[in-house]
Amino acid sequence: MTHENSLSDRALAFRALHVPGRPLVLPNAWDIASARLVEEAGAAAVATTSAGVAWALGAADGDRLEGHRAVAAVGAIAAEVRVPVTADIESGYAADPAGVADTVRAVVAAGVVGINIEDAVRDSGPGPLRAVAEQAERIAAAREAADAAGVPLFVNARIDTLLAGVGGVDLTLERAAAFRAAGADGIFVPGAVDRETVKLLVDGVDGPLNVLVGPGALPVAELAGLGVARVSAGSDIAQAAHALVRRAARELLGAGTYETMAGGLDYGELNALFGERR
Repeated sequence: MTHENSLSDRALAFRALHVPGRPLVLPNAWDIASARLVEEAGAAAVATTSAGVAWALGAADGDRLEGHRAVAAVGAIAAEVRVPVTADIESGYAADPAGVADTVRAVVAAGVVGINIEDAVRDSGPGPLRAVAEQAERIAAAREAADAAGVPLFVNARIDTLLAGVGGVDLTLERAAAFRAAGADGIFVPGAVDRETVKLLVDGVDGPLNVLVGPGALPVAELAGLGVARVSAGSDIAQAAHALVRRAARELLGAGTYETMAGGLDYGELNALFGERR
């Protein structure tokens, strides 16, 4: 089997995991170690968090990390896990649709079978979100690049209306329809946290709905009951891991005690996990 065919098969398998009412649950990873642990825990796929990847590479989130470094990081993860990998590529690490297409070609070549692409503007743009037509062009470029490579890449269009507080459900659905028409496969709406909003989005989006979860969010079972097709943890697991590092460091350097380190993974167990042949 050729690389292209095996990658296409993996992409089709990943696409099939998006089932309304039986959501794909993604504890987002940021490096090979976290990805292997997520896989070992039983995840059907590994999703990266752009924030976590950026922080691990010494950069801030929000289109600050160079695209080639992000692609190298997600490619390294894809090479070290058996399950499909979907990458958060922020706004595409590019200023225009042609650049987005270049990024997509690179992530596909790196073995990735899905992407998240967001409509937020992180630089000095005229507003917090890109114009619908502009974002649709970027999504279409991503779709065309993947199709030309022969890989049915799952394009997950992130809409930040609720997260940025610049629009309600109606505006979100308008943008979702435009992005689906441009070639997006799924719609990701961070900030959809209450039952009523989630249900309105499930009913109004023509395609699989992805929501972001964390402490205080609705349980996965309730989201499944509402018809959600994908559940992501975003950067929360990375944030929790880094909080542990800071607590342990402050305890050791301050009180000179070690209680924060209790409960860590067994050295032998962890070492054996990474000693496995892939």
